[in-house]
Amino acid sequence: MTFSVQRRDDAVGIYLSVPFCKAKCSFCNFASGVFPESRIEGYIQRLCAELRGARAAVDRLGGRLPERVDTIYFGGGTPSLLQANHFAQVFRVLHEEFSVDADAEVTLEAAPGQMDHVALEAAMRLGVNRVSFGVQSFVDAESAAVGRLHTGAKCREEIARMERMGVERLSLDLIAGLPHQTGDSWDFSVREAVETGVGHVSVYLLEVDEDSRLGREAIEGGVKYGAGALPSEDVAAEWYLAACEKLGAAGLAQYEISNFARVGQASRHNLKYWHRQPYLGVGLDAHSMLVCDGDGGDVAVRWANTDDMDGYMASGVPARGVQGLTVLGAGSPEVDRIGVDEAFEESFFLGLRLNEGVDLGWLRNEFGGVRMDQALGSLRDVEEAGLVERRDSRVRLTASGRLASNEVFSRLLVA
Repeated sequence: MTFSVQRRDDAVGIYLSVPFCKAKCSFCNFASGVFPESRIEGYIQRLCAELRGARAAVDRLGGRLPERVDTIYFGGGTPSLLQANHFAQVFRVLHEEFSVDADAEVTLEAAPGQMDHVALEAAMRLGVNRVSFGVQSFVDAESAAVGRLHTGAKCREEIARMERMGVERLSLDLIAGLPHQTGDSWDFSVREAVETGVGHVSVYLLEVDEDSRLGREAIEGGVKYGAGALPSEDVAAEWYLAACEKLGAAGLAQYEISNFARVGQASRHNLKYWHRQPYLGVGLDAHSMLVCDGDGGDVAVRWANTDDMDGYMASGVPARGVQGLTVLGAGSPEVDRIGVDEAFEESFFLGLRLNEGVDLGWLRNEFGGVRMDQALGSLRDVEEAGLVERRDSRVRLTASGRLASNEVFSRLLVA
């Protein structure tokens, strides 16, 4: 089964960062948090201002911002905390500044039990047709241990509510490796996910890093957030592989390292990232990648907005590394210009995230034989290690390669 999308630069996906939460999960390493409700209105105004100024800002970067929008993604944080008037403001500006496809995929991330009925109805009227639930676990004790506010019963209730209201596509997230998780409890969560009948499931391995409270505790040896009850990485990896088999057997085919979908249910927006199609991120800590115009040697430009709320809320601030550039509301974004070598590497390792893998013939035609020949030596090494496999002109990660994907990508990068 393939989930390929046509490579195209004539439409852009827009990611809207909504960093507000009712509670900060202990495992969360995103730029999100608990802010006064009164701050949401000002934030939405700033986000809309950034949207209005995006085209001029991108022009200064030498990028090309397409008129057409074919995917929109409200990510967080907890975007389901927005009210009807907030959605109305954002969609008004989107339609003023862009030509939004009638069949655009419009995704809203939601926390179970944290979506006002009136707000959801308004969001659906405005175009939201996909909802992604941050379930993480259907086991109440596991959810509570990491600061989640829902129960398994609430998750099932919310999924049923979305179906009754006519949401076209539903997705949910699970995390393997949570504190107090066992093989039986993980199996229970996977079975519950299948039995809901949703068309899309994402499975993530818990990230242990210093950017989350739980991660810092695991590194430093604390006990407050349950780091002592974390399963080992090897055990969590076994659970991930078991989930791959169970989801596949249930008709949810794996199409990317962490993503599984029924036919026609793959996330069109997320596929843009892995196919290096243009996307514009607005809001706190949002990332963007747009194709460059002109003959300056740059293939694309990437930037990331600040992850500091006060910095983001400040007016236009000069961007580091770009002389004289002001990105309205972006708060000193980090700007990277992508040349041909970098574009080749990105195409290689982003494409390898997909189960369909990378077409080596396409890479050779697109970037030239010299770069491809340089990469083949490293490719043979990881193939001999059983981390990738070749079929005709395509190369893809093996099951063990998906678990060691970062190692594979680092070994394939061209010096």
